[in-house]
Amino acid sequence: MSALTHPRARLAILVLVALAVRALTFGNPVVHVDEEFYCFTGSALWHGQLPFVDVWDRKPIGLFLLYAVPAGLGFPSGIWAYQLLALGATIWAAMQVAWLATRAGFARGATAGGIAYILWLDLLGGQGGQSPVFYNPLVAAAALLILGAAASPHRRVRGALAMTLIGIALQIKYSVLLEGMFFGLWLLADEWHATRRPMALVGHGAALVALALLPTVAAGVAYAAIGQWDAFAYANFLSIFHRNPDPLKELAGNLGQIVLITSPLVALAILALRRAPRAADRHHDRTRRFLAWWLGVACLSVLAFRPWFDHYSLPILLPACAAAAGMLGSAAWQRWRTPALLLTAALAGQIVLVALRAERGEARQFAALAQAVGDGPGCLYVYSGSTMLYVATKRCALSKYIVPAHLGRTREAGATGVDQQAEIARILAQHPAVVVMRPPYGGERPAAHAFVTAALAPDYRQTAALPMGNETIRVYKRAR
Repeated sequence: MSALTHPRARLAILVLVALAVRALTFGNPVVHVDEEFYCFTGSALWHGQLPFVDVWDRKPIGLFLLYAVPAGLGFPSGIWAYQLLALGATIWAAMQVAWLATRAGFARGATAGGIAYILWLDLLGGQGGQSPVFYNPLVAAAALLILGAAASPHRRVRGALAMTLIGIALQIKYSVLLEGMFFGLWLLADEWHATRRPMALVGHGAALVALALLPTVAAGVAYAAIGQWDAFAYANFLSIFHRNPDPLKELAGNLGQIVLITSPLVALAILALRRAPRAADRHHDRTRRFLAWWLGVACLSVLAFRPWFDHYSLPILLPACAAAAGMLGSAAWQRWRTPALLLTAALAGQIVLVALRAERGEARQFAALAQAVGDGPGCLYVYSGSTMLYVATKRCALSKYIVPAHLGRTREAGATGVDQQAEIARILAQHPAVVVMRPPYGGERPAAHAFVTAALAPDYRQTAALPMGNETIRVYKRAR
């Protein structure tokens, strides 16, 4: 454990750990369906296609602009690029977890807390480029600015910078909202203690809200300027309220998985914050109170946004790991408990990655599938399967509804601004050159699957049936 207590070795340790535990994902274009779609949309931006107008989804445009950077390198270089970008974001967030722990007086466990952050990402769907992997570092940076603001002569500037970072994070995913509200309220409390001037407090609060909302407002104004406000507003703010709930059993299973995986860190964080003696440095006590509130808000934020997929809980890791450092660095834990916990998490994470690779597929399987689809001529319709095929084959799409679930899943019925069955019929009426289908899956509308299967029978022939993880993907090509 001695190496884990030396700050000078921290960055090197975190880099090595992150490289080691994420190595299985590098170069794999099918790490997660979400990331496949983000790569597609990032690539579409380079071809002049706009999110919400030409490519439909609910994620903010900031996420797609982020993915446009690696997507500009093409396929497969863009896959490596976004995964290396996610690696950098992971290391940056882990370093900030360590700095937060140090500010809380938990310096001896700071590196261990940063390692825990990296390891738990693999356990909660953060092994690739899910949106929290990219916005967590921004939120952590905002937290550090806020914690240093009270004692700074540039208190308001630091607060303004913090809320600007929150605003950018909101344009990666809107679920940052509750954490941003908490950060803003904390800054207002600091302002009140410093000035005791009600009108100044109101003005300062309005400025903080404006900064946090500025990127989103700018995006909305840009879409309004080209006559696409309705498309922007529906996709970003309204459609989510029309989505149908998943079955209760599925929701309970998702939430139970999150609780099971996060509970060790949350329990350690609570123990560390409760058992920590009153610090001689008042900044330590202030940081501990901040972490305690932040942890509670992060947990509430997860509960607020269903259907509770595992990666929805990644924001909990920031305050949990920073606070858990108090236990991980304690004398009672350093001898064997902390190494045992971290090694167990590392092993469990690798088991998860191997299992997901077997379930979802890997680069060689995808390459064989992309070769079977071919690169033209004619457009492609991925009714169900990997949307990365559009990127790899460079074939055109026939609908703005690229995500198969938006047309095929029951929960999306009435929530995408289009009649699902009518849109599928419209796509098939354009006679795509290639259609890709996976076997029926949970949550799929049986009527949609049967409709596509029947529609393909007269004019298409199956040209390939290839393994992709634990499924067989079928490729159909137009025969006439």
